[in-house]
Amino acid sequence: MLQIKPILAALKHHRVATFLIATQIALSMAVLCNAVFVMQLRLAHMARRPGIDAANLAVIHYRWIEKHTTQEGGALIATDLSMLRRLPGVTDAYADYTVPAAGQEVELLLLGLRHDQHAPTSLAEDYHADTHTMSTLGLKLVAGRNFRADEIEDIGDMQPYHPPSIIMTRALARKLFPGESPVGKTVQVNNHPSTIIGIIRHLQVPSMNANRIADFSVLVPSRLVSRQGNYLVRARPGQVADVMALARKALLAKDRMRVVSVKRYSDMLAKAYGRDRGVAILMMAICFVLVAATVGGIVGLANFWVGQRRRQIGIRRAVGATRGDILRYFQLENFLIVSLGIMLGILFSLALNAALMHHYELPRMPIWYLPLGTCFLWILGQIAVLPSALRAASVPPVVATRTV
Repeated sequence: MLQIKPILAALKHHRVATFLIATQIALSMAVLCNAVFVMQLRLAHMARRPGIDAANLAVIHYRWIEKHTTQEGGALIATDLSMLRRLPGVTDAYADYTVPAAGQEVELLLLGLRHDQHAPTSLAEDYHADTHTMSTLGLKLVAGRNFRADEIEDIGDMQPYHPPSIIMTRALARKLFPGESPVGKTVQVNNHPSTIIGIIRHLQVPSMNANRIADFSVLVPSRLVSRQGNYLVRARPGQVADVMALARKALLAKDRMRVVSVKRYSDMLAKAYGRDRGVAILMMAICFVLVAATVGGIVGLANFWVGQRRRQIGIRRAVGATRGDILRYFQLENFLIVSLGIMLGILFSLALNAALMHHYELPRMPIWYLPLGTCFLWILGQIAVLPSALRAASVPPVVATRTV
């Protein structure tokens, strides 16, 4: 039966080669664990759903050439929306300056339960909404009610606004009032009281990278009047392209003193997540290259040692060692080298993750990535050394002893 001590004694005579391959395995483990972790984060990010009818939504961006007062701009937006809602194939429409998940960043809302608390209970992001917002986006009201028309207020750009009532997502409501019904309760929004009148099932915030508050959205009863903004138009299934063409033509025919561009919301969402796809593909390529390099290193070292040890193999075969004994010897030797690399790799993995957390604000890598990486490298090492071990085990005693 093979003993570990003779293997360790043999490795001492090849310290440099052993150290180099163990270091390669350690670096591979550190990069592989963190690369897979980053890839998993990106894939999870891409898998998030905005919580709206994305397939049938068109986004019309407008920019006025002339300046208008808040009253004039509000009247123009109301007229445009009324016209858009009457177009063939249109289900509903509303106006906002941002869009879910793929919009521009908005100012964070600080939500608290008391006026005098020093730190907010939660952060959130808001949407300007009217009575048509839920119907346009396809939002599901799970408690309370929608806004009424008399609650919607036109506000100017950069004008301070403190909503008297709000609608929020179920995830945010559970954060603020766990185990309680939030409808009718008062919450401090930027240190001003607002009453919760409704709860929607799900709506992703405008900012794409707001991971910790991704579902903490708030609807405020207002219409932002600015020189530019968006009309979000929901079309009947299969009629988005027709609605986009009709809407652009109708808006320009009504008033040509503006710039109008029309996009599918699904295209905007795909473009917004393009960086995530690129990073995921890059991480997959890095993993493939590292695995190939690690396998190549193990195979090369094993082949070298088989060539160097033909005499020892022949002697052992001549004194009674079976092919299985030779095979197990090389497999156990490889297992010890890989294990040494894994021990170093655990330290390297934690250090690399700490650096990523510090410089790129990534979350901490779950500890279960380390045993998963350990098992993967053990299996990979055994597979990589198997051809060389089989070649060593197939050396006949007569041929081996003739090389003495």
